[in-house]
Amino acid sequence: MESLDLEVLRTARHWRQQGHAAQLFTVARTWGSAPRGPGAMVAIRDDGRVVGSVSGGCVEDDLIERVRQEGAALARPELLEYGLTREQAERFGLPCGGTLVLVREALPHAGWLDTVLEATAAQGRIRRQLDLRDGTVCCRALPDAGGALPRPQLEQDRFTVCYGPRWRLLMIGAGQLSQVLARMALMLDYDVLVCDPREEYAAGWEVAGSRLLSGMPDDVVLAMQADAHTAIVALTHDPRLDDMALLEALASPAFYVGALGSHANSRRRRERLALFDLDAAQIARLHAPIGLPIDSHTPAEIAVSILAQMTAVRNAADRTSSAAAPDAGDHRSLPGQDATR
Repeated sequence: MESLDLEVLRTARHWRQQGHAAQLFTVARTWGSAPRGPGAMVAIRDDGRVVGSVSGGCVEDDLIERVRQEGAALARPELLEYGLTREQAERFGLPCGGTLVLVREALPHAGWLDTVLEATAAQGRIRRQLDLRDGTVCCRALPDAGGALPRPQLEQDRFTVCYGPRWRLLMIGAGQLSQVLARMALMLDYDVLVCDPREEYAAGWEVAGSRLLSGMPDDVVLAMQADAHTAIVALTHDPRLDDMALLEALASPAFYVGALGSHANSRRRRERLALFDLDAAQIARLHAPIGLPIDSHTPAEIAVSILAQMTAVRNAADRTSSAAAPDAGDHRSLPGQDATR
């Protein structure tokens, strides 16, 4: 789940704690080229303040006007449809053929918001069921089977939506490449973590918004309890550090595991990993040389190739709801990097 969506819930809870009334709008269904997918949210305060997004902006303007005119109180949840006609699509700036259905609900108290935010902060998953007849909410923990969260389900009398933790990126190594990668990953909404037991590198880490973790790489991977929302990349180019992390990462449910290195170094790394308690399928999950083959050379170019590959793997996992990380058998390299990586 993106932190921007979690921020909608956090902000809505804060508003309620301040004594403001608010409404939450969640995308329940889409057809065609809808601007945002099911599960996207926007919250609107009684004075018109807004957080989140369900479209490019025009739909939000209409929702704000509704709340201002009608007030934030709502007897029971209701459904709103946008883009059903050409006139409406043009009015609200929806893509050609795009249609979305929103669930509109009041937030009379912050109880279920507390439950959801506490669960996701602990890297858990949770299912919320909204009774469309009276607005009552029931929350239940959702077993972590890996893969994507179940899609929102809109039925006659109820709306079910699932929430999960942010996507995380753990980098082993705090060098120049890691600093560039961290900044780019933050822009893609990852919770960015870095581990480097080498004091000379850790002391120079200054990437705002990221977290520097102390300890040895294998201990850090174990302690963070890597899950299907976690990517782990080994970037020190020192097998004494990288391989320690990879041994634990490849045995975890992490959706992406990658390692910096040339074709020759990557081949030797797989041979070393095979000497330990990893089977062939686990070793095959390793992306090494790391990244997509875009003939990258500079740290920024390499970071782009890594994040592009992570995005492709992550989106494939979302489409298939795979219970384990997707097959990483395609270990393509970045041409031109064998000499430097």
